[in-house]
Amino acid sequence: MNERDRITDLLQRAHNGDAWHGPSVMAALEGVDARAARARPIAAGHTIWETVFHIIAWRHEVERRVGGKAPTLPEEGDWPPVPEHDAEWAGVFKRLDASHRSLVASVEGLADADLERVVGEEGREAGLGTGVTIAVMLHGIVAHDIYHAGQIALLKKAGQP
Repeated sequence: MNERDRITDLLQRAHNGDAWHGPSVMAALEGVDARAARARPIAAGHTIWETVFHIIAWRHEVERRVGGKAPTLPEEGDWPPVPEHDAEWAGVFKRLDASHRSLVASVEGLADADLERVVGEEGREAGLGTGVTIAVMLHGIVAHDIYHAGQIALLKKAGQP
């Protein structure tokens, strides 16, 4: 298996696969309805819904970077706003799945040499994820998904009566 295939496998496992670390993003979201997604069991923390939008936004940003775009914060915002109506929660799963499929498709289009291309030209800026290779950035988005899957799992537990 080459590195590109390893990365796509890790992306799949983190999103909806057999993740060794615990629940994938989709598994962590099982049983979460709009009310639970909107709940804020930790006063200064993010909600599950906000966290899902954050995951989607950063997947889109990483995909744009794979395509050669200069690094910025996601066009949607780092923590995009949540809609006012609970009925929109049903569409969130489709958006999350679509963000995953689109990112994987962009990775599958890479040549091995592309993985060594450096993201950004201004040097290393940790908060923006620049100055690393495409491969490191892609491993980073896998870790990002896993980190937030854990947060979702904790928010679910914190919100239970």
